Amino acid sequence: MAETTSLVARMEIRAEIINKAFELSMEAHKFCCTSSDQYLRHEMCSSSEIVFAFPGSWSVKDWFSCNPFGETKVDLSLFPSLRSIGNQETAFVNEAFFRKFIAILDTSRLKIEVEKAVKDKKQVVFAGHSSGGSLAMIATVWFLEQYTRKNCATTPRCVSFGSPLIGDHIFSHAIRRENWGHCFINFVTRYDIVPLIMLTPLSLIDQDLPRILDFHCPNSKLYKHSMISTSSEASSFYLNLLIQASLVASYVAGGFRGSTNILVGNFSKFVQLSPYRPFGTYIFCDKDKKFVGMENADAILQTLFYFSQLSTEEEGSVVACLKLDANMRYEKLLDNCLEMQNFVYLKNASDLEAEDIKTTLHDLGLQKQAILCLHAALDFEEQKMKNEEAIEKDIIHRYLWAIQEYKRDCELTKVGYYEAFKIHNNESDFKADVARLELAGVWDEIVDMVKRGELPDTFEVKKEWIELGTKFRRLLEPLDVANYYMHGRNDDAGSYLTKGRPRRYKFPENWHEHDKRMMRYATISESCFWGEVEEIKFISKKVCYEALKQRIVELEGQVLEWYKNEVLDKDVLLEKSAFTQWWRSLPNEHKLASCIKDLFVET
Repeated sequence: MAETTSLVARMEIRAEIINKAFELSMEAHKFCCTSSDQYLRHEMCSSSEIVFAFPGSWSVKDWFSCNPFGETKVDLSLFPSLRSIGNQETAFVNEAFFRKFIAILDTSRLKIEVEKAVKDKKQVVFAGHSSGGSLAMIATVWFLEQYTRKNCATTPRCVSFGSPLIGDHIFSHAIRRENWGHCFINFVTRYDIVPLIMLTPLSLIDQDLPRILDFHCPNSKLYKHSMISTSSEASSFYLNLLIQASLVASYVAGGFRGSTNILVGNFSKFVQLSPYRPFGTYIFCDKDKKFVGMENADAILQTLFYFSQLSTEEEGSVVACLKLDANMRYEKLLDNCLEMQNFVYLKNASDLEAEDIKTTLHDLGLQKQAILCLHAALDFEEQKMKNEEAIEKDIIHRYLWAIQEYKRDCELTKVGYYEAFKIHNNESDFKADVARLELAGVWDEIVDMVKRGELPDTFEVKKEWIELGTKFRRLLEPLDVANYYMHGRNDDAGSYLTKGRPRRYKFPENWHEHDKRMMRYATISESCFWGEVEEIKFISKKVCYEALKQRIVELEGQVLEWYKNEVLDKDVLLEKSAFTQWWRSLPNEHKLASCIKDLFVET
């Protein structure tokens, strides 16, 4: 059943904080425009919260740095979590908003004051209205990156009102993956067009946008009037945004509906769509004090579009200009509403069958088509969880156990299982190959589901899968390397490390490194150690020892580190091991100075 409770109880934030966040955000618009301050700060009386409110901007250059959508790759040195782990793709963020925040960070006392708040064990609340909310979102992510890694005792909150979107689907995915979504509360009132602006290319609105932004500026002359000079100007702008939002919403909906339509699949190749997507919790509200909250990003995107539609087509030219002031009407909606018990929270597809949800969505203007899209979005999320449950973990464990037994049997003969598998003389080698192929199939499908977004956002950070993936990678990859060189694939395709390494090992390796916060990755991983050995052996046939000396020394250093950390199996150092035999073939002066010379003595 749908959850019906007060908004503040569900969001675990006091009404006083939300009201102060809005009050300070609106004050920041006026005060910061006439002073050198770049944000406002307020310490709540008799409580432990400190609110930092950022002002918005009504200059186009502070929204779009370039055509068509003004996005840029995130600086991973500041925001290392804003990437996909397996694919290692960097998220995109709105460049203008990002640069503005960095300028505030570099030229104001924000760092100092936030640091003091953390030391004083105060809860930091970032707030903003319109584009000020976008700065608040970026500030919150910055806080999470800076302090959650230091085991900060408090969690930040972000409260925004009618704010534009700031990041792409990877940005949104990373927020959910890190379990940061609950930190963000975004209020959106009906007909507010500001959250839709970043879904539209600048080229379609560059003529009208300056006047529209000026209309929303509390200090402008236009803001003092109820409408823009011409209704046709407002209508044109409003409808352009709705059309572009419709294209994005339809394209995304086609994905989670499982559409196989070729036109839908190739749509983005013909039409340049906005990369921006929502994240966090959105609270949709209207003048009749109806509230609905949701955290599913796909459902939020659909709601943003349908929530902004006019009631009738005829309203376009007459009413559109009057709707532009929706971005400034949050105070009326918040007054006396935060403690009301008519707030409903939409989390699962089954919630849509609840009468209170149906009534609230209808009252908010979400009709049949909108409900179908919400249903599809929520169903898709539930299907992701079912997909994870359907992964055949029993098969993974069974074949991992078989490979482990094969490895132990090889050790009894004083030959490492890498070398035994490469020779491939016994029936046990054949059985190990069958297990290898079965495991490869299961993990290839897991990786494909991750790439297609068919598993929960948190999948890659779950301890169970990180540990299972690490065990699989360390146990199985040596056999894949052996198979690669046993069949001479390096002669045609090149080395295993650069040409032959499958994604089924790269993804779990990235999960492990992210979990351990390994920001400086090693040259090679311990699981493809044999690939490095084989490559050095192959190159040594063409060049002299001196040309490879540095690379050999670096490998030995990593071997020592892996050995100390117990992530490199001791069978690598057995007397009949291929690695031992190769190392003993190195020049005597090298072996005498080697950092791993004593490891062989122990065996």
